[in-house]
Amino acid sequence: MAYRIGKCLLLDRLKEAEMTQSQLAERLKISRQQVNKWATNKQGMSMETAKRIASILGLECSDNLYEWIPTRD
Repeated sequence: MAYRIGKCLLLDRLKEAEMTQSQLAERLKISRQQVNKWATNKQGMSMETAKRIASILGLECSDNLYEWIPTRD
C-alpha cells in the first residue's frame, strides 16, 4: 500500500512532550514564528529539520511528525 503525507502533527507532538513552540524554537535556535508555520501547515520542513525535531521530542522517527494517508496505487 502507498501513502501520502497528510498534515503535520507537530502541535500534537509538542503537547505530548509538554513543550511550547517557543521552547522548541529556542532549542532549534530559530524563531517561534517559523515553528508556527510548520505546526499550522503553512510551510513544510526539511527532512533534516524533521529529524532534529523528532530527536528533541523523543520520537522514534521523523515519520511520527506527520499524518500518513493510504492511497490507491
